[in-house]
Amino acid sequence: MNHIARSSLLVAIVAVGVTCTLAQNKIRLGVIPKGTTHIFWKSIESGARTAAQELGVDMVWKGPVKENDRSAQISIVEQFVNEGVSGIVLAPLDRTALVRPVANAKTRKIPVVIIDSGLDGEPGKDFVSFVATNNRAGGKLGGDHLASLLGGKGKVVLLRYFVGSASTAEREEGFLASMSAA
Repeated sequence: MNHIARSSLLVAIVAVGVTCTLAQNKIRLGVIPKGTTHIFWKSIESGARTAAQELGVDMVWKGPVKENDRSAQISIVEQFVNEGVSGIVLAPLDRTALVRPVANAKTRKIPVVIIDSGLDGEPGKDFVSFVATNNRAGGKLGGDHLASLLGGKGKVVLLRYFVGSASTAEREEGFLASMSAA
């Protein structure tokens, strides 16, 4: 099972458990990936569905089709908030564009766990928690490996995947730091 998916659901369930118990209400979590078509998000969905079933949680998986549709992701967060889900697990497409919808969820006492990419704000204050890989270290590993393959010769072009995504920016920073040190 996907470690990020399971960890995220567990954190969300603990956060929700503070405000509601299983005896009173069944926990209903909205899980919002960056997109729904990429194999990475399909593996996260599989892990999340398995964890939800094991934990007896009603999980609704809904995200934008493409990983660049900020407005669709914002609308989905707003929809889950309006539906009054017990909690939200969100992989924000944009570290700033999703701040307001997450703040609205907090105002409605809906805990939000951020996964994969950071969101401007403070874990434990603006949202419950942040669960992700160390993207800066991942970028550095990639840069170190490329530098060793090039042996100090050649030119490298960095093509950025998506502006606004914290995970992309962190991978870029790690890669550039490694390449400039090589």
